[in-house]
Amino acid sequence: MTDQAYVELSEFMVARAGTVTPSDFPDEEFDLYSIPAYDRGTSELTIGRAIGSAKQVVQPGDVLLSKIVPHIRRAWVVGPGRGRRIIASGEWIVFRSEQFDARYFSHLLVSDLFHTKFMSTVAGVGGSLLRARPAFVGKILIPLPELPEQRRIAEILDRADALRSTRRQTLRNLDELIRAVFVDTFDLADMSARRPLRTVVQEFRYGTSNKSQEMGLPALRIPNVIRGSVDVTDLKTVPVTDAEFERLALRDGDVLFVRTNGNPDNVGRCAVFETSVIEHAGYDARKFIYASYLIRARLDTHKVNPIALCEFMLGAEGRRQLREKCKTSAGQYNINIEGLGALSIPDFPLDDQDKFADRVKRIREQIRVNALALTHLDSLFASLQSHAFAGEL
Repeated sequence: MTDQAYVELSEFMVARAGTVTPSDFPDEEFDLYSIPAYDRGTSELTIGRAIGSAKQVVQPGDVLLSKIVPHIRRAWVVGPGRGRRIIASGEWIVFRSEQFDARYFSHLLVSDLFHTKFMSTVAGVGGSLLRARPAFVGKILIPLPELPEQRRIAEILDRADALRSTRRQTLRNLDELIRAVFVDTFDLADMSARRPLRTVVQEFRYGTSNKSQEMGLPALRIPNVIRGSVDVTDLKTVPVTDAEFERLALRDGDVLFVRTNGNPDNVGRCAVFETSVIEHAGYDARKFIYASYLIRARLDTHKVNPIALCEFMLGAEGRRQLREKCKTSAGQYNINIEGLGALSIPDFPLDDQDKFADRVKRIREQIRVNALALTHLDSLFASLQSHAFAGEL
């Protein structure tokens, strides 16, 4: 283990980066580093008239740390200039110095070592109103070896992170492949034969509102309903009576819909409960129930294939209908059983639906393999970061 020099973050925080009101320059093009742009993976080229508020002026090599929704780790290195003024949202804390390597610094700001300390600086009332307080962030001590050592560490972490990025891209490609197979299988230009969803559902039912406890049955919740399939990596257990279990037990082919969420795009998100997937993860699929924020649709599989139905609901037409059926209350978006049942679904030939489902199952097996590999890489990367910032790499 090498000796580590520690410094306060305040030494590198830019207190007065300068501001600009882009709307004062309506025809000027800016490179904008916003929080949504970060989530999309690239800065945004936009004109002054399209930006409604004042922004910070930043420069290439600055490192940005998001202070809003701080549990989501966001650190961004400002890229090279492209002949335009570079601006950033006020939700970024800006760091600038010749004493740090920007890549090293950005890795540090999303590490477990830093994030634990960072979260202790947070204040607010919850959700998107949570923010880290820069004055307290500035008091955090960080390890800062000599520049050559910073560059060496950054190079190692960059290579390791590239492996994770490649795996994530593979997962995105496989996800897009499912949609491409759907388009290839069905004639989306002719969906004239339609019927209400309720005509292919034997039963709709809301889940349990019982609270999770250490003992009970595994209960699927909103985080377990991913794009078309059930994810059991984060399970809670909920106690229910025998009578409740009889009503709420999940069977192979049941479709679970998210019925309420603060984000309207998540309402109606659905997944198929497949016993083979659950058992492959090491669980007894006969013992699963689901929580109250979900609606179970038990289908008549002689009329519709659950995997094909789910993919339609996740596509553009299904999402459009779900948004139209959503209602709002106290900042939450909701859909009820009546609204779900009224959704109009295409009456595709059942043989085509079954063929599509078989192809999807093969693709999802590849998704499962790649997702497990990514989880392993994430664990190794976190360990690598820990050693790197402890001076043990």
